[in-house]
Amino acid sequence: MMTNLFSTFDPATSINYSLNWLSTFLGLMLIPYSYWLLPSRPVILMNNLTQKLHYEFKLLLGNKSEGMTLMTISLFIFILMNNFMGLMPYIFTSSSHLVFSLTLALPLWLSMMIFGWTQNTNSMFAHLVPNGTPSLLMPFMVMIETISNIIRPGSLAVRLTANMIAGHLLMSLLGNKSVDVNNMILSFIIMIQIVLMLFEAAVAVIQAYVFSVLTTLYSSEVIH
Repeated sequence: MMTNLFSTFDPATSINYSLNWLSTFLGLMLIPYSYWLLPSRPVILMNNLTQKLHYEFKLLLGNKSEGMTLMTISLFIFILMNNFMGLMPYIFTSSSHLVFSLTLALPLWLSMMIFGWTQNTNSMFAHLVPNGTPSLLMPFMVMIETISNIIRPGSLAVRLTANMIAGHLLMSLLGNKSVDVNNMILSFIIMIQIVLMLFEAAVAVIQAYVFSVLTTLYSSEVIH
């Protein structure tokens, strides 16, 4: 049963090759169509969204790093696009795999660490010891802060993957239970799945926002 359940997240479509990962870039093909009519509703919505995110990320980064908001906004839109693509039937959910989330989190974290330790070395050392730490606890705080810094890309990746895969597993379980049931129970299961779809849509937005906000917070520690 568990093998059949998790087989819905199997990225292989055949023995020799797999085309499932192409769904990661499927949303990029739809973006140019929204610019045929100006100002179209998708363009107005996207402009309002980017302006709101730019304002929030600029507060976290400060006025010195306004260009950094372009990267975090692009990251938010890319993750959000893939999360919503995974909710559609017969489209591979790339954001439910660690390959996708680690590919985003690890290079971002590594580039921040390289930039921070080469350009702001004193500031990076200062972040290892919080203000007001007693002298006896300083070695332990350095170890704790170092470990927490190292596991940041893993926590970013696992948070996105776990939250995206949880709802899909629940919907798969309900879908398997709706094969041999009467009409009353089937209608009840369908209602539950509709509620779960709305919940998963909210999770798709929240997880994209959380990933981009945490990336912004991590980068603000390196820049300042």
